[in-house]
Amino acid sequence: VKAPEQFDVIVTTNMNGDILSDLTSALVGGLGFAPSANLGTEVAIFEAVHGSAPKYAGKDVANPTAVILSAVMMLRHLQQFDAANTLEQAVYRTLEDGIHTQDVKVGTPVGTAAYVDAIEARMGQQSSLASRPYRALQLPQIAREDARSNPGSRIKVGVDVFIESTESPERIAEKLKAAIQGTPYSLKMVSNRGTVVWPVTGGQTGCIDHFRCRFVISDSAAWNPESVLDLLQRIGKDFRWMHVEKLEEVNGEPGFTRAQGEN
Repeated sequence: VKAPEQFDVIVTTNMNGDILSDLTSALVGGLGFAPSANLGTEVAIFEAVHGSAPKYAGKDVANPTAVILSAVMMLRHLQQFDAANTLEQAVYRTLEDGIHTQDVKVGTPVGTAAYVDAIEARMGQQSSLASRPYRALQLPQIAREDARSNPGSRIKVGVDVFIESTESPERIAEKLKAAIQGTPYSLKMVSNRGTVVWPVTGGQTGCIDHFRCRFVISDSAAWNPESVLDLLQRIGKDFRWMHVEKLEEVNGEPGFTRAQGEN
């Protein structure tokens, strides 16, 4: 992060890439300036790196630069290079003229609308940053049939039930184990934000009120829709459940993700 110039392209996992994108956004002024693109062979999505900010809605204080620069990336993806350059240079010229929103702690900020008006007024003007040449991105063509799976066997091994609760993981597990007595299911684990929080494994996470409860079944023949409905009715007496996911083994391998710390 301290020496980004040593990298051209970084290949990483989704989680680490998310962390890196947030860290490196500080190098350009914060999340309000960081655009992003998700490119596929048939579909592309362009969006700001940051998430939504409902607390700023209607207050005329949000920084739209990341969204505008995401549009610049979209225009380049569509090979509209002149339009992309015009918009990008207008943004740079606006910032060079000292016009910015409240998240930049230098000088006097303006509101979102005034900032966008300033960019519009500078369309066609050049900043001190030279325009770089761009060319069309050539993505490899991947045949759809190559990505299809034709499993030889599917065996149902359980179900994940997602619940809302403000109780401790230990108390949640205690109630769930009592609720499922007499059913073919057993409670294997409870996770929060992707990390096992019951049974205790030594991992730590700040719990929110959304828990995944994994129930496994020893005899796959006992798995049927009626048993799942019975399970939900039992759970629903103590908790508000949101959705359910079937757990299957495909060709002898788990067809579902494990939580961090799950055996």
